[in-house]
Amino acid sequence: MASLKGRDFLKLLDFTDDDVKHLIDLAQRFKALKHEGVAHRFCEGKNIVLLFEKTSTRTRCSFEVAGHDLGMGVTFLDPASSQVSKKESIADSARVLSRFYDGIEYRGFGQSIVEELAEYADCPVWNGLTDEWHPTQMIADMLTMRENFGDDLVGRTLVFMGDARNNVANSLMVVCAKLGINFVACGPAENQPEAWLVETCERIARENGSTVLVTDDVERGCAGADVIYTDVWVSMGEPDEVWDERIRALSPYQVNERVMSLTAPDSIFLHCLPAYHDTGTAVGEKIAEKFGITEMEVTDAVFESEKSRVFDEAENRMHAIKAIMYATLSDEEF
Repeated sequence: MASLKGRDFLKLLDFTDDDVKHLIDLAQRFKALKHEGVAHRFCEGKNIVLLFEKTSTRTRCSFEVAGHDLGMGVTFLDPASSQVSKKESIADSARVLSRFYDGIEYRGFGQSIVEELAEYADCPVWNGLTDEWHPTQMIADMLTMRENFGDDLVGRTLVFMGDARNNVANSLMVVCAKLGINFVACGPAENQPEAWLVETCERIARENGSTVLVTDDVERGCAGADVIYTDVWVSMGEPDEVWDERIRALSPYQVNERVMSLTAPDSIFLHCLPAYHDTGTAVGEKIAEKFGITEMEVTDAVFESEKSRVFDEAENRMHAIKAIMYATLSDEEF
């Protein structure tokens, strides 16, 4: 496998199947070092900057802790802390920041922004999330699957329930195709992935002995599944006005005990978080008042069940991001 040093990490379609497996391997090794208390300051003296146009708990904490564990200095910039795309263009910002930093992370809106950063920066650029893709999450998700099903995931089935056209669903379809995992997009017709992406992933999946299924039939989609995965029904940055439409369209695809009963005996539940499984959030309270529902994309019973691996998955974001940064900043093995 070719070295990933100097590469941008923008979307998984840019990487080979072996590259993806290598990153999962690295994440697994970094997790072992962390849990064993073994120092791994392999990037001592380097510095990275985190550009956040969309807030996040997991992404920010994962990048900051991963950076510090690797021995790097970390600078966080939100929209109020910089002139990126306000008084200074994306291209100029990229050229300035790459004079100071060894790596740039971006979390925000259009994929075109992170692509432009990568075009003009002289250092690796990492996609912490855009409207189209969420690639760092995928390495964490696949590590979580490995921990539950073993290193060979070929032939397993992952079902994404709900808004199957969003960045997480898009990225899951790609990573499953590359790893030989059967992928199912289960949701209403108006919330299904774009045809070009389905066709691309079907081709990749065929090469790896797996399938891609797009369906609006919950029983067909979830029968015998190994993993049920869902995400919030309204993504960050979308207007509140879409809640009514999404609740009506996606409620039949809520992950509940009936859905889990259709799956394999050793199945697990995943969610990239945050999750609206109760009214313990401001959004949850607001939706309960307005629409009379206290659980949305997943019920509290499933979220808190023995099948739920959401907090393992959340921790694995840190190990995955550490692997991505190390692989693109260093060509040394450990």
